[in-house]
Amino acid sequence: MLAANYSTVRTRFKEYLDQVTEENETVIITRKNEKNAVIISMEDYNAMAKAHRNAEYEAMLEESRAQLRAGQVQEHELIEVEVEDDEKDFY
Repeated sequence: MLAANYSTVRTRFKEYLDQVTEENETVIITRKNEKNAVIISMEDYNAMAKAHRNAEYEAMLEESRAQLRAGQVQEHELIEVEVEDDEKDFY
């Protein structure tokens, strides 16, 4: 993890981006009044976003499990849908 002030990053922007993308570094850009920013690779960003989505999904599943344990469920019959011949490749 690297830390540099705004002016240094601005002057050497390509170098810092190369370190982020080629060496998987994280760059913290320090600014006045603690208004810092972070540069991470797209790969790291995607992994963080996926972890966040997975955590949200897991929380939703846990809420559903709690409702099931509390008996807060409804039963529904499934409806059979007939597929037309020209739609069979789609399904």
